[in-house]
Parts: sequence; C-alpha cells; structure tokens
Amino acid sequence: MFDEPMFAPLLDLDALGEGRFVAPPSPDKGERMFGGQFLAQCMAAAHATVADDRRVNSLHGYFLRPGDVDLPVDLEVEVVRDGRSFSSRQVLANQRGKELFRSLVSYQVPDESPEYTAAPMPDVPSPDEVSYTYDDFTLELSGADVWHGSDRPVDIRYVNPPTEPRGVPVTETQLMWMRIPESLPNACFVHQAGLAYLSDTTVVDHVMLPLGMRWQDSGLEGTSLDHAMWFHRPARADEWLLFAQDVEATGGGRGLASGRLYTRDGELAATCVQEGLMRWNTPNTT
Repeated sequence: MFDEPMFAPLLDLDALGEGRFVAPPSPDKGERMFGGQFLAQCMAAAHATVADDRRVNSLHGYFLRPGDVDLPVDLEVEVVRDGRSFSSRQVLANQRGKELFRSLVSYQVPDESPEYTAAPMPDVPSPDEVSYTYDDFTLELSGADVWHGSDRPVDIRYVNPPTEPRGVPVTETQLMWMRIPESLPNACFVHQAGLAYLSDTTVVDHVMLPLGMRWQDSGLEGTSLDHAMWFHRPARADEWLLFAQDVEATGGGRGLASGRLYTRDGELAATCVQEGLMRWNTPNTT
C-alpha cells in the first residue's frame, strides 16, 4: 500500500458547469501521462452527467497526443443520448487547448440474463504465492530506470513473468495479479474507473514478445493508439484481479492485444482490447 491515496484523488474533479470539468494532474512523474488516467478521468466526468441507476457497460477511446504529467486535464462531456435503458456520453480530454484523448462511454441500467463465459479463469497460484513484480520485469529487461515507475498506484504480481532471453518468442498467455493498492470508496463508478485504469497497464507491453523482442530494445518505440473495454460484472479494483493477456496480431507497424480481468473467485469482470504503435527507428546510412 502507498502511504497516501493516489488513485481516488484522480477522480476528484472540479465542475465548471455545462459538462466541463478539470481533473488533477498525474501522480506518475514519467515522460508522459499514463493512458489509464485518461480512461478513468473521462469515466468520472461522464458519470457526473448520468443518472445514478446506470453503470458503464462499455468504453471506447482514442489516444491522440501525449499528456503532460504536470498539468491538469480539461474534460468536456457531450450528452449523445439518454434512453430508457442506455445512455451515451462523449468525453474529450484536453491540455492547453489541444485534444489528447477522445472517448465514448456507454451506460446501462443493470439487467439480468443467462450468463456464459467462453474463457474460464485459468488455474493459477494466489497473489500471496507470487512475488515477481512489474518493476522486477521492467528493470530486468532494461537494466536501468524505466518509464513505468513505481509511483503509479498499481500493484502487479506476475504469475508467469516473460523472462526468456531476447530472440526467444513468447506466445503464451501472460498472467498477472493486479489491484489498486489503496482502500477505495464503495461507489460502483470508482471501481469501474479503477478497472479501466488497471486495464491499460501492461496490455500492449507484451505485443513484442511473440517476435522475440522487447520494447526496451534499441531502435524500438511504441505507444497506445486506442482502447476498448466491456464491463460484464461488478468487481472491486482495490482487491486482487487476475489479468490474462494475449497478443492477437502484429503487423503494419501496429500490435493488437486483448485482456480479461477476473475476480479472485473466478468471475469474468471485464474484457479489453488495445492497439499499439510499433515503430522501428533505423539509422539513416545514406
């Protein structure tokens, strides 16, 4: 646990009226703002304009420009539709007048129907039985300080860390336990925003693994392009969740990865898909 709450304050927005809000800057003092912060803060802004009987059922977003971690985020919410069962909101995130992130958030009045899950939760050790962290993973790959710093409010423990040497393709499903390491309020929207925040952690970090490469390799750079997420069942973001991630495809300078978030008792809470840019910077020899 961190000494002070770091995630919940990100959702403490200042309302300016007419669907306009200001969100606090990032606690993660890296080179650019973490994409999960855009997801969570846009959901918080959308929630402030929706009836209390509705929960997020899906989220779609596009990362357009990097964000400055030292600046607050201006959020603009547009009411797209309010129906009897569903509501839709478009949320734009800006800094200094430039659009950084655009999202569409869908809400639904909770309903009941028969349930089915195509991919049951894998049989894995409990989070108490694994200790390999995300910092262990990134430091081992880079041998130096990395952008994914430990000041981000995420606790990650790898079940099967991809520690194979460079050049060795890794195609197995990546499994890790994760949570937000602070006690969060009980409000459903806080935990849905928390799941969205978690879902942007590591999901495209692994798209290089089937190629036997790593993001830290010389000449490689990448960033998230878009993110989609579907919420199936309620789950607490401050309790351990198993994140199962797969690489679906790479090519055309892009990589596509998917993830499934399970509660500790095996319920599928959410599914996400993210596309990332994969760019090779080759020296100009002419």
